[in-house]
Parts: sequence; C-alpha cells; structure tokens
Amino acid sequence: MLNNLNNVRKEKNVSLVDIADLLNVRYQTVADKINGKSSFKFTEALKIQEKFFPEYEIKFLFTPIDYKQPA
Repeated sequence: MLNNLNNVRKEKNVSLVDIADLLNVRYQTVADKINGKSSFKFTEALKIQEKFFPEYEIKFLFTPIDYKQPA
C-alpha cells in the first residue's frame, strides 16, 4: 500500500476521483493502485506528483513503505 500517498492525499483533500480524472481512468483503478493490487506507471506517478503534491518527492509518495522524506 502506498501509505504516504494516501495520507498526503487525505490531508490535502484530494479525492481518488480527482486522481482518476487526471489519469483518465476509473476510480477503482486508482484505488487498486494505491492499495498495491497493481502499480502506477512512472508517467502516472509524475502527473499525480506534479499536479497535486509538488512539494513532495516522488520517491516519498510512491514508495510502498513508510519512507521518510529527507529534511
């Protein structure tokens, strides 16, 4: 599971539908990718990071563990 992405998404009130709309995929596809059932393509991850979370490193958001962003 992409815990960091999910936590930041909730903090910033970015819905799964917002991400799905950006990527032109279904809501369930995004939910499956966040939950680890499948993976985001690099281009998808980059779009999400640039649009919604530019202040975070892509590695922080898309590492499936609780990776800590360097200060």
